[in-house]
This record gives sequence, structure tokens and C-alpha cells, in this order.
Amino acid sequence: MGTLALMAFVFLSTGCSKDFLDRDPYIGSSAGNFYQSAEDAEAATIACYAPLQVEISDGAHFRWYFGDVVSDDADKGGSGDTDEPDLLEFESFMGDPSSSIVLGEWKTAYKGITYCNIALENIPGIEMDEFEKLAYLGEAQFLRAYWYFNLVTTFGGVPLVTKTLAPSEYAQPRASADEVWAQIVADLEEAAANLPEKSSYSTSQTGRATRGAANALLAKAHLYQGNWAECRARCEEVVGSGEYFLEPNYGNIFTEAGENGPGSIWEIQYANNSGGNWGAQFWSEGTYTNVFQRARGNTFNNGYGFNLPTQDFVDEFEEWEEQDSTGVIPMVDPRLSYTVYQLGDIASDWGEITEESTGMPHPYYARKYFSPKAERAPFGDQAPNGGSNDRVIRLADVLLMHAEACQQLGDEATAIESLNMVRARAAVPLIQEGSVGGQALLDAIWHERRVELGLEGHRFFDLVRQGRAAEVLEGFVSGKSELFPIPTAEITLSNGELTQNPGYE
Repeated sequence: MGTLALMAFVFLSTGCSKDFLDRDPYIGSSAGNFYQSAEDAEAATIACYAPLQVEISDGAHFRWYFGDVVSDDADKGGSGDTDEPDLLEFESFMGDPSSSIVLGEWKTAYKGITYCNIALENIPGIEMDEFEKLAYLGEAQFLRAYWYFNLVTTFGGVPLVTKTLAPSEYAQPRASADEVWAQIVADLEEAAANLPEKSSYSTSQTGRATRGAANALLAKAHLYQGNWAECRARCEEVVGSGEYFLEPNYGNIFTEAGENGPGSIWEIQYANNSGGNWGAQFWSEGTYTNVFQRARGNTFNNGYGFNLPTQDFVDEFEEWEEQDSTGVIPMVDPRLSYTVYQLGDIASDWGEITEESTGMPHPYYARKYFSPKAERAPFGDQAPNGGSNDRVIRLADVLLMHAEACQQLGDEATAIESLNMVRARAAVPLIQEGSVGGQALLDAIWHERRVELGLEGHRFFDLVRQGRAAEVLEGFVSGKSELFPIPTAEITLSNGELTQNPGYE
């Protein structure tokens, strides 16, 4: 299989925005003299994080490509239909298996899995503190589970590779989705048992996988499989740990100062000063999301204008009226203004968003990754060096998973309690116990996921797991569009071992 053949044992320098990843663990090393010490174990673990920052080397891929653009929350945007045309095809549910977008998803995930497998095979033989060793192994297991979670929700059953492969083993068949989910759960259960809590790490180690991250991703894995009791239990592990609390001001979450904040369970770390460039993105520590989502026009340093919020998404945010001594006051969910820029808004130090300043006719732009001009890379090519961390798992997500699991288990009072914790932070009207139940309560939880986690890459996958995608998304084909196509190049290189998903043959 071609991807696995490309993943031979190579030593690459790795990096991230936090100090614990700012090192070259393999320089001067070889397979013969490596894996001898605790320092080697840490370096091998750090290497597992490097593929998280790969966004375009094997074909552009972002969580928001499929999670937002292919959903009803956002349109592709860009300069027109010919700008990233493959993404337009997927948005219209006519994506081609030969697209570099699906190939990028596939290859980057298996690169990440390979680094994790290398660490998991070699760290156990190192003589070192056993608790420290178990923690390093837990990090690799968490990251392997993260990559397989992305793969199984995107493609369904995929090759399940849990060891380094000999060349004769590169052509691997697909495992079933159930088998992949079982491996995800097994990895995360072990990781949750052995990883330290967030508070055990120093500031310089921010960004490493923690027990809370493992439990949160495990809760999500159970959510996707409909294992409601297990999902609820893992959510309660996270909430009950005392390690996390909701950031009081929703508007702070996606600022630079709000990175790795109190409600952040796991973020992919990025830096704006790493000097990466388009031709060697694997070595970059920055994200492309900032420039991809920033409005176009010279005013905005020629941002690319992708991931444009839809009117349907904007209309999802609640409006209501309140009354004081001066009369009736119209209110709107304040999360809208922190999620979406509208024409006439001032985009921090970039200036006013107008049709003239953007050079585009769009009424809305994504705000969450619209970083201030002052935070651009101080040197080198600024485009591939956005510094905004990817907020992968937040406490609000866990609370809403908990609410959904409780509703499914018939505990509506607890479901409303968790739901209201998220709504209270947002300063929107609370739901009174007993005022809503059954499907109406479930709809309220799903609504809250949409507005609270909007433009963070969740929506399409939520609609699919909820069984609502066909009724909500225009052009969605039941029995096909739930999954994306297996890359043609991988099928060809597998010598027939890989099979295509239904509807893409």
C-alpha cells in the first residue's frame, strides 16, 4: 500500500508552539543508537505530535473542510468555483476519489499513526521510570486513537495498522468500522488510565495529551457509537476531575490570550514565528487556517476567504426580547458576534468589513480564526504561519455530549442541567426543567452544539451520526454521502486489497 510504503522509518525534526515540542529529537541519531534512555523515549513521543501540524503537504486538509464546508454551516468561499474546485465538489456531494483532499486526510493520518506505532514498539524496552514510561505510551495511544477517530468518521473501515510494517506488509485490507472503533476505545482506555492530569504538566508542556483529553475523546467515541452509558461516564470523569471550567467570557476562547484556557481540554498547538513556507510545510509550526479563512482584498492582506458562514447558520442563533425601565430590548445570542463577522463589523486591527475592503460580495465571514494583523508572523512568509491553535476538544463539547447521553438514557433533568451550564455562560435564556422533553429536548441539545461549537469542524459529522444529514443537507445521498471516498491512489497502490466506499466506484 503506497501510503504505508512512504512511511518507512525516518527521523524528522519536530516542532510546536510550546517549549516541550521545540527541539530536534532525532538529529545525530539512528535506529541503532536510539531508544536507549528516558530522553530518547520523550523524543520519540514528541515526534508523534509532528504530523498534527501537516495541513497541505499531501493535499490540503482541515477539519473545517469537511466538518463545516460540507455542512449547512458554511459555503466554500474563495475567489470562485475554480478556487479549490475539489472542495466545491465535496460540498455538492459529488467529490471524486482522485481528489488530493481525501488523499491528504488519509496520508497525514497514517503518518501520524506510524510515528505512534514506532514509539509504542520501542519505548517499552527502555529502562526508565515506569510511571513516566506509561505516560509516554499513553500519549502515543491517545494520538493514534485521534488519527483513527478522524479516519473512521471520514472513511468508515480503514486498514488497522498497530505495528510497524515490513515492505511485504504494506498492502493492507480494510478493517471493519467496528474493529477500528474497538481499537480506538482500547487505546483511549489505556491512555486514560496512565496519562497525568492537566495540572501535573508544567506550562512548558502545554499541549501534551492528558487524562482529561483521553476521557473526552473516549466519550466522543462512545457518543458516535451510541454507547450512551459509557459516554456519560467518561464525560463525568472529565467534569468531575476539577481540572476544567468554562471560560466565563465566550469571546475570549478564540483569542491568542485564550489559548489553552480553563475550558480547553486539548488543542493542536501552532506558532506564528516558525519560519515555515509553502514548499516545506512539514517543518512549519504555523497553521494555514488563519489565512485561508481571513477575508479577501488588500485590506486583509489578501486572505483567501474560505469557510463563509451561511444565512441558515446565522439564523440558528436565538433572538428574544427583554424588558427594563426603558422598554423592550431586542436580544441576540452573543456567541453570534464572536463566531461570525458581518458587513460593517470592525475586524480587530484589520479595519471594517465591507464589500469594498474584501473585494467580495459575501455578507458573512468566519471570525474564530480571523486573527489580528498584529499576530501575523514577524518574519518570513506570513501565510503558512498562523498562530491560532486548533481547539479540538472543549469542556462545552463534553457538557453537551453529557446532556445528549443523559437525554438518551431518560435522565432529562440532568440533561437540562448540563445543557444550561453551556447556555448560562453564553447568557442566553435557560431551559426550565419540565418545560421540554423527548425529541424537543434532544433538538435543543443539537441546536446548542451547532451554535456553541459553530465553525469548529463538528457540524457535518454531527448530522451524520444523528441520522439527519439527508433531511438537512441538499444533495446528500443516503448510503453514500455519510462517508468520503477512499483515495484512488491508495486503492491502486494496494494491489486490490483496498475496496472503495459505496457510491464512489
